[in-house]
Amino acid sequence: MAPPPQTLHLHASILCSLAIALLRAGRLSAASHLLSSLPAASPPAPVLRRLIPALASSGLAAAAIRFRPVPGDPVSLNAILYSYCRLRLLRPAIALLRSSRPNTVGYNILLAGLSDHGHGGLAPAVLAEMCKRGVPFDGVTVNTLLAGLCRNGQVDAAAGLANMLLLRDGGIHALDVVGWNTLIAGYCRVGDTATALSVADRMTAQGVPMDVVSYNTLVAGLCRAGEVDAARGMLDKMKEAGVGLNVAAYTPFIVEYCRMKGVEEALDLYEGMVRNGVLPDVVTLTALVAGLCRVGRFSEAYALFREMDKVGAAPNHVTYCTLIDSLAKARRGSESLSLLGEMVSRGVAMDLVTYTALMDWFCKQGKTDEVKDKFHFALSDNLSPNGVTYTVLIDTLCKAGNVDEAEQVLLEMEQKSISPNVVTFSSVINGFVKRGLLDKATGYKRVMKERGINPNVVTYGTLIDGFFKFQGQEAALEVYHEMLSEGVEVNKFVVDSLVNWLRQNGKIEEAVALFKDMSGNGLPLDHVNYTTLIDGLFKAGDMPAAFKFGQELMDRNMLPDAVVYNVFINCLCMLGKSKEAKSFLTEMRNMGLKPDQSTYNTMIVSHCRKGETAKALKLLHEMKRSSIKPNLITYNILVAGLFETGAVEKAKLLLNEMVSSGFCPSSLTHRRVLQACSQSRRLDVILDIHEWMMNAGLHADITVYNTLLHVLCYHGMTRKATIVLEEMLGSGIAPDIITFNALILGHCKSSHLDNAFATYAQMLHQKISPILSTFNTLLGGLESVGRIGEAGTVLIEMEKSGLEPNNLTYDILVTGYGKQSNKVEAMRLYCEMVRKGFVPKVSTYNALISGFTKAGMMTQAKELFKDMQKRGVHPTSCTYDILVSGWSRLRNGTEVKKFLKDMKEKGFSPSKGTLHFICRAFSKPGMTWQAQRLLKNLYRV
Repeated sequence: MAPPPQTLHLHASILCSLAIALLRAGRLSAASHLLSSLPAASPPAPVLRRLIPALASSGLAAAAIRFRPVPGDPVSLNAILYSYCRLRLLRPAIALLRSSRPNTVGYNILLAGLSDHGHGGLAPAVLAEMCKRGVPFDGVTVNTLLAGLCRNGQVDAAAGLANMLLLRDGGIHALDVVGWNTLIAGYCRVGDTATALSVADRMTAQGVPMDVVSYNTLVAGLCRAGEVDAARGMLDKMKEAGVGLNVAAYTPFIVEYCRMKGVEEALDLYEGMVRNGVLPDVVTLTALVAGLCRVGRFSEAYALFREMDKVGAAPNHVTYCTLIDSLAKARRGSESLSLLGEMVSRGVAMDLVTYTALMDWFCKQGKTDEVKDKFHFALSDNLSPNGVTYTVLIDTLCKAGNVDEAEQVLLEMEQKSISPNVVTFSSVINGFVKRGLLDKATGYKRVMKERGINPNVVTYGTLIDGFFKFQGQEAALEVYHEMLSEGVEVNKFVVDSLVNWLRQNGKIEEAVALFKDMSGNGLPLDHVNYTTLIDGLFKAGDMPAAFKFGQELMDRNMLPDAVVYNVFINCLCMLGKSKEAKSFLTEMRNMGLKPDQSTYNTMIVSHCRKGETAKALKLLHEMKRSSIKPNLITYNILVAGLFETGAVEKAKLLLNEMVSSGFCPSSLTHRRVLQACSQSRRLDVILDIHEWMMNAGLHADITVYNTLLHVLCYHGMTRKATIVLEEMLGSGIAPDIITFNALILGHCKSSHLDNAFATYAQMLHQKISPILSTFNTLLGGLESVGRIGEAGTVLIEMEKSGLEPNNLTYDILVTGYGKQSNKVEAMRLYCEMVRKGFVPKVSTYNALISGFTKAGMMTQAKELFKDMQKRGVHPTSCTYDILVSGWSRLRNGTEVKKFLKDMKEKGFSPSKGTLHFICRAFSKPGMTWQAQRLLKNLYRV
């Protein structure tokens, strides 16, 4: 049987009274727990009149809204309205207000809630409803309305509304100081300091004196607008009016000085403020910490940060986040992580800026998993990632090659109505470019334009670099010209990329012309741009031009640094001009520049390239005598050079010296040494050296195993490679695309094409996506065993993967069909290749020319010979041998003599096979005299 209502009311009254007592004692959790078991309808009205306001004022808003307001009691109604607003439940608040008989305070609470939560634009409508219901407004109403509109950026509307309300009979006749200050702050916030000053003049004209808030607001606004002198003038007025300067008056100046990197001025002002007896607050000190970090004075920033507790201004989350963000951007992430731990232990809440800064630092370190972790930590802290946070995550994934995952994140970002910007799209485009998926990259560029986001110079620079790499010069220059037509200005990075690729493609004249054009147009080129061009000119053999640009560098007051000298030294050594290189080393010292490890490493590597290991070792001793410690790069170069020349024992001794000097063999050491053994055909020591490095502390990761597998497979040692693969799997290391590519290469080198395709199928089964080099290796294998007719299957697989043939793909196909005498298909592919802007290799031309010569189609062969030279491809001795043999087959002595003469001028000599072929061709019956005459000419050759 249910208890009578009187008993329930008594029980509820006792519980409510106990809860009120707990609230007064500050035991909020106990009060909340006690009320959770209380039915909302059971407490009597007299108890609710006391309970609801007590809950609201104690911050237990969720508990307060469980109850209905007491009919006719404005206090309980206002308390529940306040609680709804605190919880951002504005719709229920409006519904409650409309279903009740509120007073002015109730409407003021709702207006404040709308203002606080960014809905100040709705305030006029609420005011209209208030007037319609006959509820009078007061000064608080007006000030709240103004604050809401100003926060919403509608400052002119706020000023107009204030004027309108003052003209009506609504209970106020003039704005008070709070209202005027609200308008001044609104105009300052939107950067309209002139109107803010005008409002201040109107304020004083109407008999309302400016207070400390008025002056401080104007000072802050003027400082933010960069009008520091006007702000100082306001301080003088403040003193004249007898208003004392407080910390809020000094802080805007300190913030502005720090923003403009005038840290010394900020510190002087800070010291003056303290001398005048004004103590800094956390905002002042945080601004100084940020300013010191901005100019790289991290030690001072950290010292000031540690002083904050002592002056009674404990660092808050903004201070911590500022310091963590600055350290992370300065690549001092380990210190950021230390501060992060301290921040967590002190219970200081992290904000999104901190998480994003740490993600960015981990991104720059290449630590993808850590970036993902920080992103998920931010989500678990109920922080909503913004566009910057998502962009950092997308950029990280793209740099790690996880473009598919990056696309998923981009989709999630858009589903949450967070718009990607130009940086987001540029990151995605960069990811696809790195994988050679240029169609996908250009597709995203189109999407950008459709959404009204203009690609910037970084976007175009990425695409230009990718097109140069995967589709050749013409396609890249087409993107470059599109960039110019879109009005995007070239920067020095794009110039460096263009110059670099043009010089690599043998177009050094075009690179020089572009460089001069950009320099003439006023683009500020730097050391890097000059160094790239000078390096290209040296490698092209144009020493006078290289020295000329070196002189131009000095004429522009950009004194050569160690890098520039290293380029000169390196290129001179590569040209075999050791004496000139040494003279540059002397000049470098005379210029006050000390040769560093890079300088010596540059000279050592040039000697090792020529096999002059004795000279390289001599430089190592000189380096030590000059108190310059060899680094890991030095040892890597020398050890690899010694292995290349077959000096295995000397190389091993140097490896021991390297380890005893405190250097652990790295994956780079491992790769260079194994490649050197491979080049010198010392295959017998590859596994031994690998084991030695492992014992010396080399960390066996996927890179190390892939290097070993690649070297073994390159020489067709697939059985040994299989043993290494089993060891790798036993270590818990899963194979990746590089592993499978190495195995496929090994099977192709061993002519085991069926095994190569089986490995490819196994790779797909393990959900590993092939890349362009995978397909090129398979095509190369088919070409080498004369099975190029099966290339169609590989090309279909390539198309399924979204990849397009590159220069090498076409070279393999054209060469393969040319060797099979399938001239129609070879020429079709050749035409398609050059139409796409690719330049065939000389071996490709040789295969095509050979096919035509064998068929006796010498006119076509001659046309191809001319075409190759037009495209800047220089014929080799083999090219001439093919043509001479072809013309000999047709017994055309005139053409044979012409090509033999051309050969001689180029410094080539016909091979024995070619000589034999000529003799056979021209010593047929009736041709003896001609054969003898040709042989005389041949001997002259």
